[in-house]
Amino acid sequence: MRKNIVVLSGASGFIGGYFQHRFGQDGWEVRTIGRSPSDTVRWGDDGGLVHALEGADLLVNLAGRSVNCRYNARNRAEILDSRVSTTAEICRAISRCRTPPATWLNASTATLYRNAEDRPQTEDDGEPGTGFSVDVARAWEDALNLAPTPRTRKIPLRIAIVLGPGGGVMRPFANLARLGLGGPMSTGTQKFSWIHIEDLYRAVGFLYQRPDVTGPVNVAAPEVVENRELMRLVRRSYGVPWGMPTPRWLLKLGSVLIRTEAELVLKSRWVEPRKLLDAGFVFQEPGLESALDRLGGARW
Repeated sequence: MRKNIVVLSGASGFIGGYFQHRFGQDGWEVRTIGRSPSDTVRWGDDGGLVHALEGADLLVNLAGRSVNCRYNARNRAEILDSRVSTTAEICRAISRCRTPPATWLNASTATLYRNAEDRPQTEDDGEPGTGFSVDVARAWEDALNLAPTPRTRKIPLRIAIVLGPGGGVMRPFANLARLGLGGPMSTGTQKFSWIHIEDLYRAVGFLYQRPDVTGPVNVAAPEVVENRELMRLVRRSYGVPWGMPTPRWLLKLGSVLIRTEAELVLKSRWVEPRKLLDAGFVFQEPGLESALDRLGGARW
């Protein structure tokens, strides 16, 4: 029996590595695009890309430079180009395929939406924000939408903050808690939208099976918590009963010292997965407390 074929780019990253393992577990043939000799094909090999994509059932593009850095001019250019140029390169290869992938799921980000504390942002009524991260998200989705692929369904995945074993996104929160600084950050009222990595993987499989779902899809757990509740749960995981609040000015100063941006904790992300819920997707980890318990603090 022929195996389903998935082409996966960005397999060397946190999410991509997990996906490669899980697709393999589920019996898929996995072809990877990247910059390593171990990848099926490397970026820049036009003929190799066409060959890898030919006859594939699913394409999942996760390529993109990490945003865990200071947004200086050089890093901004690399962050933008690593997303837009790879998406355009895949588009050119698909246009040369005799049998292109039926479905193309392309990573995007829920950071596209504005700072929201008043209401959730859905695919239909969400309002774009402003700033560099939003500009990157819009350019990324524009590169996908403008790609002429009439035989390939394209879906931008507006992914919330991903929680999973080995992922680095929770480490700053955990480190603050262990140092006694695990109280509310800034006002503590900013929303925290997130998704467990297994539910992200399951959502990809679900969307592959649902050709009726089109357009952007928010990939976030249905339960959104405030920053103060997030930090309470982080402290609970480490057995820390109290944490000193961290004011906005200190967060901005600290982000400079550790060479990252304060946007991760200062922006209020309130993202609702309306399309997934309406289509009948069931989350294994809908609540943050159980998701963090499943991960275990020692693995962050």
